[in-house]
Amino acid sequence: MSKSTMDGAQALIKTLDDLGIEYIFGYSGGAAIPIFDALETVKTKMKFILVRHEQGAVHMADGYARATGRPAAVLVTSGPGAGNTVTGLMTAMMDSVPMLVICGQTVTWMLGKDAFQEADIFGITIPVVKHNYLVKETNALPRIAREAYHISTTGRPGPVLIDVPKDISQGPFSGDMNPPLQLPGYHPEASKEICAKSVKQAADLIAKAKRPVILAGQGCMIARADKELRYLAETLNAPVTTTLLGKGVFPENHPLSLGMLGMHGTAYANKAMIECDLLLNVGSRFDDRIIGQPSKFCKDAQIIHIDIDPAEMGKMIQPDVQIVGDAKAALAEINEKIGPLQTSEWISKLDGYKKKFPLNYKKQGGLRMQQVIDELYELSEGKAIVSTDVGQHQMWAAQFYKNHESFHWLSSGGAGTMGFGFPAAIGAQLACPDKMVISISGDGGFQMTLFELATAQLHKLPIKIVVLNNHYLGMVRQWQELFYEDRTSGVDLIGNPDFCKLAGAYGIPSVHIKRPADVTRMLEKALAYNDGPILIHAECVKTDNVFPMIPAGAALEDMITEAPKQKMAKPVGST
Repeated sequence: MSKSTMDGAQALIKTLDDLGIEYIFGYSGGAAIPIFDALETVKTKMKFILVRHEQGAVHMADGYARATGRPAAVLVTSGPGAGNTVTGLMTAMMDSVPMLVICGQTVTWMLGKDAFQEADIFGITIPVVKHNYLVKETNALPRIAREAYHISTTGRPGPVLIDVPKDISQGPFSGDMNPPLQLPGYHPEASKEICAKSVKQAADLIAKAKRPVILAGQGCMIARADKELRYLAETLNAPVTTTLLGKGVFPENHPLSLGMLGMHGTAYANKAMIECDLLLNVGSRFDDRIIGQPSKFCKDAQIIHIDIDPAEMGKMIQPDVQIVGDAKAALAEINEKIGPLQTSEWISKLDGYKKKFPLNYKKQGGLRMQQVIDELYELSEGKAIVSTDVGQHQMWAAQFYKNHESFHWLSSGGAGTMGFGFPAAIGAQLACPDKMVISISGDGGFQMTLFELATAQLHKLPIKIVVLNNHYLGMVRQWQELFYEDRTSGVDLIGNPDFCKLAGAYGIPSVHIKRPADVTRMLEKALAYNDGPILIHAECVKTDNVFPMIPAGAALEDMITEAPKQKMAKPVGST
């Protein structure tokens, strides 16, 4: 195909292929027909995955990116099609996930005139993307696509949206297929230039520490700083805790691992934060779920904060030393200036907390979500890529499925998006066809995107789809029990379908677990099946609660490790 015979859509698709995009997830429609047609007329290595809902497409691209660190693309039509991507865009934006979302749009001369299926998706998505474009010239499409990819994948990653009017996509293309980027105010390469003065200040504080703690967030993982983090921890003999999204960047089976901290983190991680004299935060934004009351957070500790985004410095916690830059580059420089610390007493004390406050669950009284997750971990040897929805099952999965390496834990953190887990697992399985992928959902979240069972079955993806069914919106019910005198409102999921029959309607086999004694046998059977997806329906105890727990807005010192015997005050913080 010569340049003179290309239209805008063909130039766009060819550019995406040149950029190395492997998968495009999408759903067709009138305003996007020229771009979908280009998928048939342009020879590319890209694979198109037809989804059953645009939200599913964005979550699949998200799962692909979280499992690989590389972006995928999403292609949808205008109006409601574009609008259905907003939840997925918000999810990706809050968790710094790269992707390109391309929307068809009504023709330029009808913009703003309430044309059929018109929506101002440029304006709608401004708060939930790193950047967005409304394309006004056909010849600008290759440049904009290249800029969007560059913006999405550099600095602090995030989603970028490109809105393409139909007359622009089907117009004749006569421009440059490899134009220069036009981003004069965007300089992500500066993140590699680490301030030497700040590094020295950090090293000096580290050298004086007797009770250090390293907090590793997703930013450390995005920077691929696993080796530098482990060198730092083992050289200092310092314990490491991670955020929910940082799980796996430091092996959770390592003796220095404290697991996850925060609202439902381990008791010993939270106690370490209370008692430490130095906190080194690498790539975490100090979100409300981990700090509790900001005024009391690590009040007796010196704090070092490393983050690629200067906007995060002092936003929640004011550090004593701030290092703005890439986590891998910053840790490499710090590691050149550190030596072993005398921390044996500190480590011994934390080991004592691990013995005193272990993660556990009752083995009697019915099937518990914790048991299912614990046995999934044992049977898969902790090697699976695990994707979750949001709620009680998510927190139990974070506690009981230990991650040993990066990019193996996929979960919606900032947005807390129900319905994320299953489509994200589809994206991860396509990205990593030789790895076991386990999707863990509650009965509430699974029903929000279960229609993607068709997508998983069509492509014979061997995902293990675990539905932990307690017939409740469990985390909301837990809050109502603890803080609202057990007045349950809007949480009882009466009318749940028979999930095994539902899977069967899509041609997907299933196993049904009701008794604790059947868990191992049923899970072994399901994990051994690799001819396509299989659904694992586990009917669990209805009113179990997640502990440890720090009530929203409370300090880490207010952590509760078991059900309180007295009525608790309503939380003053966020949900």
